[in-house]
Parts: sequence; C-alpha cells; structure tokens
Amino acid sequence: MSTHRNIKQEALDYHSNGRPGKIKVVPTKNTKTQRDLSLAYSPGVAEPCLKIKENPEDIYKYTAKGNLVAVISNGTAVLGLGDIGPGASKPVMEGKGVLFKIFADIDVFDLEVDTKNIDEFVTVVKALEPTFGGINLEDIKAPECFEIERRLKEAMNIPVMHDDQHGTAMISGAALLNALEIVDKEPGKIKMVVSGAGAAAVACVKMYLNLGVKKENILMFDIDGIINIHRTNLDESRMVFARDTPISTLAEALSGADVFIGLSAGNILSQDMIRAMAPNPIVFAMANPNPEITYDDAVAARPDIIMATGRSDYPNQVNNVLGFPFIFRGALDVRATAINEEMKIAAVYALASLTKQPVPEIVNIAYGEKNITFGPQYIIPKPLDPRLLATVAPAVAQAAMNSGVARKPIMDMEAYKQELNDRLGINNSIVRVINEKARKNPQRIVFAEADNIKVLKAAQIVEEEGFAFPILLGNEKKIKQLIAENKIEIKNPVIIDPRSEEALQKRVEYGEMFFEKRKRRGLNLYEAKKIMRERNYFGCMMVANGEADGLISGLTRNYPDTIRPALQTIGVEQGVKKVAGMYIILTPKGPLFLADTTVNLNPNAEELADIALLTAKEVERFNITPRVAMLSYSNFGSSDTPEARMMGEAARIAKAKQPDLIIDGEIQAALAFDTEVLKENYPFSDLVSGGVNTLIFPNLSSGNIAYNLLKEVAEFELIGPVLLGLEKPVHILQLGSSVQQIVNMVVMTAFDAQKAKGQ
Repeated sequence: MSTHRNIKQEALDYHSNGRPGKIKVVPTKNTKTQRDLSLAYSPGVAEPCLKIKENPEDIYKYTAKGNLVAVISNGTAVLGLGDIGPGASKPVMEGKGVLFKIFADIDVFDLEVDTKNIDEFVTVVKALEPTFGGINLEDIKAPECFEIERRLKEAMNIPVMHDDQHGTAMISGAALLNALEIVDKEPGKIKMVVSGAGAAAVACVKMYLNLGVKKENILMFDIDGIINIHRTNLDESRMVFARDTPISTLAEALSGADVFIGLSAGNILSQDMIRAMAPNPIVFAMANPNPEITYDDAVAARPDIIMATGRSDYPNQVNNVLGFPFIFRGALDVRATAINEEMKIAAVYALASLTKQPVPEIVNIAYGEKNITFGPQYIIPKPLDPRLLATVAPAVAQAAMNSGVARKPIMDMEAYKQELNDRLGINNSIVRVINEKARKNPQRIVFAEADNIKVLKAAQIVEEEGFAFPILLGNEKKIKQLIAENKIEIKNPVIIDPRSEEALQKRVEYGEMFFEKRKRRGLNLYEAKKIMRERNYFGCMMVANGEADGLISGLTRNYPDTIRPALQTIGVEQGVKKVAGMYIILTPKGPLFLADTTVNLNPNAEELADIALLTAKEVERFNITPRVAMLSYSNFGSSDTPEARMMGEAARIAKAKQPDLIIDGEIQAALAFDTEVLKENYPFSDLVSGGVNTLIFPNLSSGNIAYNLLKEVAEFELIGPVLLGLEKPVHILQLGSSVQQIVNMVVMTAFDAQKAKGQ
C-alpha cells in the first residue's frame, strides 16, 4: 500500500462510503417476473436439484460452482500486519476476491475462519467442497500453512492452493529462469543465498529445485541465522534445507554468490555485500514494503546487477497477481481435481516465455516506455499486460490435462484462448493504462475552479498519486481556508488568482497575446486584457503559452463558457475543422467510445465524417482498433429519410478519407452489436467480423441521452467528456462530477498532454 500522507483516512473512506466493503452478489439470470422467480426458486429449482442428485457432475452445469473460488483465511499472517485475527483480515480477503474478478472473471466468496487449530480449520474447509470449484488459502502463518494445505489437497477433489507460498514461487521462478538466461548461467551451477524461511521462501526454494537449482548450492537464513544441521529449533519445513557449513553470516554467504533471494526484512543487505557477489549478480529483494536493499543502492553498487523487488515503482516487480488469477482460471476451466506441480511449473514457463515476446503497445503506453524489451530491466511480464490471461491459463489447463487431473479436457485450445480474451474484454484496462502513463510523466494541469472542495480533494489525490502537478486558480485566501478547514494536504500548492495585483503583469502579457489572436474578430486590446481576469481565459492562456500542459474546468460552469475560451486561445489541431466531444463507457466486455456527445448540435454529413475520424484517431491511441458504427433508426437504406441518408453519406465520406478504417452505417444500435443477425442479413457490412466499439450519433441530443442512460441506468463507469481536436488539452467536467470523476479527467488531460508533446 502507498505511504501517502492521508492514505489511512482515504482507505477507510474507500471501504466505508456507499455500500460497505468491496464486493457484492449479482444475479446472472432474469428475476423480474413471477415466472422468473418460480424458475429460480420454487417450484422450478427442483429440476436441477434432481439432475445433480442423479449425476453429481451436473453441479457444474446448473450452478456457479465451476467459476467460484473460496478465499479462506484465519488471519494469522496478514500482509505485513501479522496475526490480526479473522475479522480484521476480511478487507484483505475481499480485496483478493476483487483481483480474481478483474483479472480472470472468477467469482469469489471470502471466508474468515475463527480457529488456529489445524484440525478444526481443515474440517471446516473440507466440508465446503460442494460449494466451491477451488480453494485459495490466504495469509495463514507457517508452519501451520504447510500442514493445512497438504491435508486439504489430500482430502479434497478440487484445486487447493496457498497463494502466499506458491504465487511468489512461480513468479520469481519465471524471473529467475529469464535472469539466468540473460547472464548465461545454468540453474544447476549457481550458488544461491536465501534470506527468509517462511511459507513463501520455502515454496520458492522448492520451486527453484524443480527448475534445476541444486539443494547443496543453497544457503538459507531465518531470523535466528543460517539454517545448518547444528540448529535444534528447526521444524520439518526448514530442516530439509539445513547445511553442514562453517558459514554463519549473510555477508560470508554472499561472497561469490550468484543469486540472492530475499523474503525477510527491509534493509538487511549492504552495498558491500552486493559488491562481494559473483559477476552479473541476480538479486531478488522481495521484502515488502521495504526490500532487503533498495533498488538504487543495489544498482549503484553493481551496475551489472539484475534486480527484482516487490515494488511497482522499479523494474521487475514480483507481483502475485501475475499468477493466481490465471492459474485458477485454467484449473477451473478443465475442472481440475488439484493444482499440481506440473501446473505450477507450466505457469512458470508460460510467464518466462511471454516476457520474451514483443510487448503490445498498450503495455508500453501504460508504463511510459518507448519499447519494453526482454533484458535486465524486463525479466517478468508487467501486471497490466492483457496477454496474461490467454497465456498462463491455457498453459495451466494443458498441464492439468497432460498430468491427468483434468475432468473436462479442452478440445480446441485456440478457441479457448479467444474465449478468454473475450471474457473480460481484453482492452478494458484503459483506466489502469492511462493512470500508469500519467504517473510515469506527470504534467502541469490547471484547475480553473480551485475554490471548490471537490476540486481541491481531487488536486490532493493527483499530486499524491503522481499523476500531475496541480496549478490552482482562484482567490488565494479562500482556497487556503478551504484547504485548512478540510485538512487537505497539497505540498507547496501553486495558487494563482487572475484578479490579483500579483497577476497584473501576466494579465497584460496574456491580454496582448489574446488580442493578436482575436483583433480582427471584434475584440479590442482593452477587452482582451480585461477578459484575462476570468479564470478559464487565464488558465487557457497558460496552456497556450506553454506555462501549463492542460486545463480542467466546468464543474460549476456551463459547457459553452468553458469551451469558448479554449477555442479562442488554444485553437484546434492542424487539419481539424471542428472539435467534438467523446465519452468512454467502460462495459464488462470492453470500452465503448461515444461521440459527439457534448459539442455539435446538428452536424451535417461532412462534419459527422470528421467527428468519426477524430474519434477513431483517439481510440487508436489506446492501441485499440476502432470499429465505427454510424448510428441511426435505419439500416443501410431501409428508411429513405434525410436523417438516415445523412449517416450513410457520412460513413462513405469517412471511408473515402481513410480507406482502412472499419466503419459502416447507417445502422441501428441494436444491430451493430448483434453480429449474427448482421451477418445473416447484411453480410457486406464492414462490421460483420467483430462488432463495434465506437458509436457516432446523428446529433447532440441522441449522443447526450445515450451516455446519460448508460451511466445512470446501466451504471457503467465512464470517462469524459473528452474534447477532441484541440491543439492542447482542455477537458470539461460534468456538472456535479464526483471527486473520482475529476481525478479521472485530470489523468486523461495529462495523458493527452503527453500526446501533444509527442511523449
């Protein structure tokens, strides 16, 4: 977790605001009518019950068991918090459930068991087998966790895995294979030192042995020192790794060592210890939140080092989210009776192999890199890589089939991979992508309405998260009073009051620049200087003059009052005739891009074509191929009205200007998403092969109504409105936007500012 100044209260608010907690249960079938309810429950529910009684395997056909995992803990080893008890561990278990869902579309019930007795714990979990398709054990202390997992795996006929042990082992195992390949060393010949002997460390070493590392070449330390045969306080799990050696200190062990594995405590390694290691040392300092040695210190000590940590702010993050969602996905999809060593090793090699493949542009964008390539700075995939699901899960499923634990083999693996990509919408990580991109290169963003408490809270968040450097416009005294009264913490806030005496010189400078732009459009010099007292004009001139990179406004102002200053001061991109407004709607199947939703009242066919091309260009920035539908109440000439003909003409104009664009229309919204009906009735359409992700509306009314319905009735999350076509980014908030929506728009503004600079 981040160490932000207000993160404690923010985390409490996050969990308590609205509906408490992070998860809820949602019906997957219709429940609106009496008939629906009679099918869902009595009397209809008796039929699947009888079928399951006749054939127990039908439980996977008629219930959610096949996609349901239990995240189970007794709270004895929670994160870095230790033994805090089952109740206090529940937020963590809910969080684990969220990760299962967003990364692999696996449903989770979290279960917190109030016992430290191994027999009781095993009895409780074993009794739950009819309910779940898999069991994820979580945050159970060693050595009890070893015995609990062993006994449950023996007793249960569904996948059981203690992720704290095996997750880190698999991810670091993949990283180790790749690191050794880079430095041209063989697993069987390396000398390894391990600091830590808890559940994760023991599982890691066992995995490395499976990958070819020799046990006699490993020296292992715990809190009491080196694990040797003379120790009398070793349990069975550590005794396995006891060595007969005169070495007693970590410094001695590291002399000449090839690999260091740390799963212990922060800052226990010195630069001298790193310097004493063999050429091209491999150091995985995975203690959290502080690694055994900082990345910067390690690299300074040994420029030839390959370094990995558990942190996201340095290269090569060993993050369990690279493993557990996809391992369970593959295991569930073949109805595996276990997660065995073959499946775990398959996941290791799948991760290692994926790292060597060309990285999708969306991953480069997310991490602010030009071209991520296999090498010392990239030995394991990035957590936001959309290929993980369709790479790791099939490898695990195949290993389950090969090792004889799969009860439902997959016949067409390529079709399965496509199903996985479609399951969550492979391109539906837009928010995470633009967040990471903004954080890599934060921009200077003007907040034109900084005398508003929601805007100030958003400014605090974007500064803390490193998304942007906020510039606050408004009355300085009022802003500082709001900051103090609401305990908002912004480091050295930049506050500018365009009406103040201090801003006079800038008002004059900006006024003269504005006069040059507008002197032949009915504006005199006096008016140009006077209008700079208005925050939207002053802020837009900061952006136009390069003293800021983007602006957000509109929370308390009318849309035209915000867009007009931007058009008059900044202007449009070269070749753009009219700006347009777009919303990004985040649906479970992927993002939808809607335009024009905010600017042009009744565009003609030529303008609609330009709007479509502007929107398609923005969609491509997310490394998504735009598939554009020109919407109407008509399908390909079925209505011979001017409105319908206009949308068809707009599609033809856009296609003529950009022949490779996938675009068609006019078409009804329902048909655009129904590829089967479309294929049957209009096989000539560009949209037959893959549906749509970009919707162009015939006028402002229809676009505006559509996105509001999707937001309020369908409850989809949205980003916008995004102004398209300006030379530099100015984005306009919706009236009444929440703090999070403001933050999202700031991040989008920073993202667009990077594009404007060619970054």
